[in-house]
Amino acid sequence: MTTPSPTADTGAELLPIANPARTRAALRTLIRPDRGLALTGLGILVAATAVGLLVQPLLGRIVDIVADGRPAGDLTLPVVLLVAVAVVQGLTTTLGLTRIARLGETVLARLRERFVERALNLPADRLERAGAGDLTARVTGDVARVAEAVRSALPEMARSVLAILLTLGALALLDVRFLLAALLAVPVQLLTARWYVRRALTLYADQRVANGAQQQQLLETIGGAVTVRGHRLEEQHTERSAGRSRKAVDLTMRSVNLVLGFYGRLHIAEYIGLAAVLIAGFWLVRDGAVSIGTATAAALYFHSLFGPVNAALVLLDDAQSAAAGLARLVGVTDLAEQPEPRAGKAAPVSVPQQRTVSSEAAVTVHEVSHAYGPGRPVLHEVSLTLKAGEHVALVGTSGAGKSTLARIVAGVQQPTTGTVTASASTGEASVVLVTQEVHVFTGSLAEDLRFARPDATDADLRTALSTVHALDWAEALPDGLATVVGEGGHRLDPARAQQLALARLVLADPALAVLDEATAEAGSAGARVLERSAEAALAGRTALVVAHRLTQAVAADRVVVLEAGRVVESGPHDELRDADGPYAALWRAWSGSRATTAPHP
Repeated sequence: MTTPSPTADTGAELLPIANPARTRAALRTLIRPDRGLALTGLGILVAATAVGLLVQPLLGRIVDIVADGRPAGDLTLPVVLLVAVAVVQGLTTTLGLTRIARLGETVLARLRERFVERALNLPADRLERAGAGDLTARVTGDVARVAEAVRSALPEMARSVLAILLTLGALALLDVRFLLAALLAVPVQLLTARWYVRRALTLYADQRVANGAQQQQLLETIGGAVTVRGHRLEEQHTERSAGRSRKAVDLTMRSVNLVLGFYGRLHIAEYIGLAAVLIAGFWLVRDGAVSIGTATAAALYFHSLFGPVNAALVLLDDAQSAAAGLARLVGVTDLAEQPEPRAGKAAPVSVPQQRTVSSEAAVTVHEVSHAYGPGRPVLHEVSLTLKAGEHVALVGTSGAGKSTLARIVAGVQQPTTGTVTASASTGEASVVLVTQEVHVFTGSLAEDLRFARPDATDADLRTALSTVHALDWAEALPDGLATVVGEGGHRLDPARAQQLALARLVLADPALAVLDEATAEAGSAGARVLERSAEAALAGRTALVVAHRLTQAVAADRVVVLEAGRVVESGPHDELRDADGPYAALWRAWSGSRATTAPHP
């Protein structure tokens, strides 16, 4: 289970955070495939720690030999054994920590893969409500914090806990009264841990939220820098960024003060425990119950607990911080636990789930409605059928719901109610969505294209580029298909980037292609080139095209007009143009605009 989504002071509805029970369950699930490695590593560490506990008795033996005035030769065996203990402990500790570290890295890799997989399946509107900063903070800061804990805290915590348990057992073997004396420090340590944990988890969770809000503000300010400057809002945005930074710093300083108080209480516990063990040793030696060497070994045992006890308690700081980060990551994976319905899968809604679909229908949309939150309806009981091989243009004014319907048909957005059903030939993996927001991945042009089909040969890549009329400029790049593109590489203008996206579509070869204003970024000069590229990429497949320019509607087999989230017209271009309805009004407005802006001969 997850806690309700917190709301940052940005007004965003942040992504949920898993509760402690769910976080522990998720961690057990991640570790389960490597239980053998975990048990082996733990067993080796137990052996290493047990061997290391022989050091104190051997030192006590040396003290007894010296105190009794025995010959120097009697020291040979204890010294040789000390060297052997050091060697064996070093080797076994290294082997055990290596296995625990391997376990941690494996679990971390599994967590990252699951997080990325689930994050990619999150509904677009849910991400929009949360804001980019929240997800960015989880992908960067939270993953880094968990990774740091896995690489350093996990092996040290395992070693420290084992050392504490076995050392307490060794104290009991020397004399149970030494153990009782040492345990006087435990109440202070437990109270310290309880005091710390009760404050740390909430504090670190708040700190992560504040960091997310800070990142969101920075992203908005930098991304909208032109608008901010244009409206002379620099001072307001600077103050907002400073305010959220101050909140993050304040929470950081509170965590520093918490850690300082934590250390101070631990020092008090150490003093109480060591004083009790020394006093017990004095009484026991005076009464002849134990030798000086045994009392020395007991004091050394307790002193050796300083390291692991403090490490274990101090690691609570890393553990609590990592737990807060892990809860935020698990919250995202749980949010996407139920994958969104894609083509061929029905949404769990109140409309009939079983119905007959024509064998000629590639995709059937049945009474689909969608709202981005209460009181924000976008689509109202939209029904639409795309026949196999049919090209349908979706047109309408801004805000009519075209992009939302396109995402629902493509399967990347779950409808609030209604179903999207595909024919057997149009499966979930055979749908590709291309939008006007194209990302060029960093790497060679060939690698970018192979995101759509990893096994594609160079000949396949050239064929795809040629299909969308992009081969000439691609081969003219400095290194051809090996040219590095994306961030830090060769810059592709919007038209070429869109052609790259269309070439990926050709390589993926889906039965259904959904284009959401995929030619909008080209500008007037590149519009016709991109439209030709899109026509070639869509040839031979079913297509739903959100038309940015009505020339795409002219070329379509059928035009569907959306108005205020409802289908108000559907039919061929010529028929709708002559019907004097909403489409005819759109056509007149668009044609008039083109006539007005056309250059004079």
